[in-house]
Amino acid sequence: MATHSNSPAAGQAVRVDHATVRFPARDGSLVALDGCLLAAPAGSFTVVIGPNGCGKSTLLRVIGGLLEPNAGSVTVGGSAPRAGDGRVGLAFQQPRLVPWRTLLENVALPLELDGVPAPERVDRASVALERVGLGDVAGLRPSELSGGMAQRTGLARALVEDPPVLLLDEPFSALDALTREAFDAELQRLWSERPRTIVLVTHSVGEAVALADLVAVMAPRPGRIARLVSVELERPRGTDLAADPQAARLVGEVREALSEAHAVGLRPWAETRGAA
Repeated sequence: MATHSNSPAAGQAVRVDHATVRFPARDGSLVALDGCLLAAPAGSFTVVIGPNGCGKSTLLRVIGGLLEPNAGSVTVGGSAPRAGDGRVGLAFQQPRLVPWRTLLENVALPLELDGVPAPERVDRASVALERVGLGDVAGLRPSELSGGMAQRTGLARALVEDPPVLLLDEPFSALDALTREAFDAELQRLWSERPRTIVLVTHSVGEAVALADLVAVMAPRPGRIARLVSVELERPRGTDLAADPQAARLVGEVREALSEAHAVGLRPWAETRGAA
């Protein structure tokens, strides 16, 4: 397995320590996370997997400082995260681009909100777009983009502040299989060049094993980590990974963990998602 430096440049450690999150509900409260435990070392790549409604997105929002846990604690680099503090970048399933702004202006928006001077904003946004292969179309607007280009723009915006931690909430789920495979390869390349700490949410067992150092399988709501599966496969991991017996064994282990953690009715889902 590839290893990376644990220096600040390589990312910051993420620790979720017995975090509980409750939301108001008509009958009292809805418990989204219940005593959740997760540790992602600096520079590691963690994938969180589980069906809808098990608390995956809530977990990312807690790590990103968008939500505060009702109990327990969350730390990034040893201290509690705060939204906008520059340590965490987030990319969502929908890029949520501002339609009247160009790609460059969309990517530069977090810097603008932070009061970064315009010349520096342009330089840093241009670099971020180059890193995701969109440097030559920086003047386009969202209506002129393909789905893949829009997703790349959202990823560039998450990277523009060069955060040590990157959170990805199913950013490729709306893409076709071939485009998604290309994005997975691109994400591995970006991580290899700058091994920040990544936590990715996905529904795909195959994608989890292809990308992760560690796969965190979530139990049904109230969310918690049911099992951790360590993925000790050589990098880079290409499209031939499916033929690797060790990878096949790990896919089976993740599917087994999903089947054990969730209701019997979800077992066919866990058994077939490997090709997603």
